[in-house]
Amino acid sequence: MSPSRIGGVLVTGGAGFIGRALSRRAASGASRWVALDVLNPRIHESPGRPGGLAPEAELVVGDITSPADWDRVLADFHPDVVVHLAAETDTGLSLDHPTRFTRVNLDGTAVMLEALSRHGVVPRQVVVASSRAVYGEGEWRTSATGEVGSRPLRTQLQLERAEWDFAGAAPVASTAGRTRENPTNIYGVSKHGQEGILAAWCGARGAALTVLRLQNVYGPGQSLINPYTGILALFVRTAAGGSAIPVFEDGRMLRDFVHIDDVAAAFARAIDPALALPENTCLDIGTGRPESVLEIARAISRAYDAPDPVITGQFRNGDIRHAWCSVDDAERVLGWRAAVAWEDGVADYARWYIDREVPV
Repeated sequence: MSPSRIGGVLVTGGAGFIGRALSRRAASGASRWVALDVLNPRIHESPGRPGGLAPEAELVVGDITSPADWDRVLADFHPDVVVHLAAETDTGLSLDHPTRFTRVNLDGTAVMLEALSRHGVVPRQVVVASSRAVYGEGEWRTSATGEVGSRPLRTQLQLERAEWDFAGAAPVASTAGRTRENPTNIYGVSKHGQEGILAAWCGARGAALTVLRLQNVYGPGQSLINPYTGILALFVRTAAGGSAIPVFEDGRMLRDFVHIDDVAAAFARAIDPALALPENTCLDIGTGRPESVLEIARAISRAYDAPDPVITGQFRNGDIRHAWCSVDDAERVLGWRAAVAWEDGVADYARWYIDREVPV
């Protein structure tokens, strides 16, 4: 892509895991690339410029919930594209700290849009990293009738009885535009609300909105000091230390683990103006191939010659049972499909953990 074709790109959370990977893939093709990031010490090992951020990227340290920080960024920069990655994540944490999630994910998005309006900026496109969490428990097919429908939040009483699945039903892959959004935890509610806020503003202003609902993203460069990064980081830390990985419930929960290189490629395709995406596009980004959490834990244990994982029967309130998606629409609209199989990706991740030298 030539710099004149992309124009200026502003990336919130641009020094984070996905932001850095995207910058390495696409920043050289932009007339200007600005990464706005608060550099949260819970995520970043050092307060300076993170390793892995493309040299073309201008790092602006600022908080998306601060109008003053937005005024500082937009005073001399009117981006053609805004990629909105900044967010609080983690299902369990959102139950204990709901205001943190509403403040960053909802209020932060609103503050961003107010700032754009205040400075007379209407980007050609806004791309937001949303989440599989907006589907909640997703849809299940009833064995007796073949009927497909959503399921409610699994209650604490149900989980205490070790009733992990919904009796007489089997889960199906999620597909944006078909699967009903039914978030069952505060994080999912905040991401669903974020989608709605952006859709209302972009629709009124004439900016194209692209929503990418991500499955479980992992890979080299992921923060390993953040306890809420995700289960793969926890599994790697545990196995690398020579301990058995604890696996919750019965270990048969299905997840769709998608490698960071594939996710960065999806975002790069999404901001390619040659694609001319429709004004309101919502796509699922994953591999389309679910795997059990137990099998993933076993693969990581083997990579470090650690003891076999241990199924604990523990659970977290708000966790969904199964999650994966169809990627047919992403292939049709973006010309994108994940290239990294989880077996190869997990091995790559394990090697990176041992060899890592660059702070994240």
